[in-house]
Amino acid sequence: MTVVAVTGGTGAPGATSTALALLLTWPLPAGRRVILIEADPDGGSILAGALQGRVSAEYGLHQLGVAHRQGNLVDAFFRQLVDLSDGRRERLLLPGLVDPTQASGLAYTWDPISQLAAGLGNQQIPHDVIVDLGRRGTTGASAIVARRADLVLPVIRGTLPSLAQAQPRLTALRNDLDTHGTGSDSIALVVIEQGRYSRQEIGKHLEAPVLGLVPFDPERARVLSDGEGDTGKRFLRSRYMRAARTTADAAINLAAQRRMRLAPRPTAGGQLSAGPEAPAPSDGWAQAAAYIRRSDAEPRPEPHPESPAEAEPAHRPAGEEAGHVR
Repeated sequence: MTVVAVTGGTGAPGATSTALALLLTWPLPAGRRVILIEADPDGGSILAGALQGRVSAEYGLHQLGVAHRQGNLVDAFFRQLVDLSDGRRERLLLPGLVDPTQASGLAYTWDPISQLAAGLGNQQIPHDVIVDLGRRGTTGASAIVARRADLVLPVIRGTLPSLAQAQPRLTALRNDLDTHGTGSDSIALVVIEQGRYSRQEIGKHLEAPVLGLVPFDPERARVLSDGEGDTGKRFLRSRYMRAARTTADAAINLAAQRRMRLAPRPTAGGQLSAGPEAPAPSDGWAQAAAYIRRSDAEPRPEPHPESPAEAEPAHRPAGEEAGHVR
């Protein structure tokens, strides 16, 4: 299982578009699923942007605060997911806040949400999780999500203003993960190829590896940010989406390597030695697993909107998976 937290910065570097592109291109072996949690404390944009208001604003993250206080978080979490895979429930979205003032109602819910996300990969139907933390989500109450993630992916542009504003933010993030998480080696950069600085220069300047390069392509990015433009096979096979798929592959591999490195190792006496201390997940996974199984057998009230990657002509070839780039 993989939990990836995507974060941005000032100047709209493209964190939400990148997170949505990762959702639509995430490799899914048989029986596996992926969820995008739009967790930006400043408010979500996918409902009004990529989905063009086709899904009711009643769905989303803001419902989970009340559900948590009522002891019903797991059930509410799955009932708020919107299916972006044409009924297959393989690529799922938890829409973000519709009003930034709703963030205060989640102050005590971020921790259990992060626990739920961390445990979804261990269920009978495993789920990978992508979390869009926006510009401010790695600080404050929602920072626990980044601390528990396998990887934290800041999205930046290769311009001097973007690098200048990213440097102090990365320093603060690095310190927080070293102090409260499993280490700042979880940080890997996703670079939008705008500006004159190379991958090597960016990595050296920001003291972090560059995981992926995404083309600077405003036309393709607007499909994900605003729901505008071509959404058919041409879009899915574009360099922009192929770069997202390459980044997703790299994230899965790097997260697996990091989990192996952090895993407890047997000592000479046969005991397991503890790796770096990580926040402990809760023990409610039997409830989560039971709900996942039940959700596949019962009729569900969620709408099945056309996703940005599914608004294709009716003659789409049989077997062409919407939202999946080959």
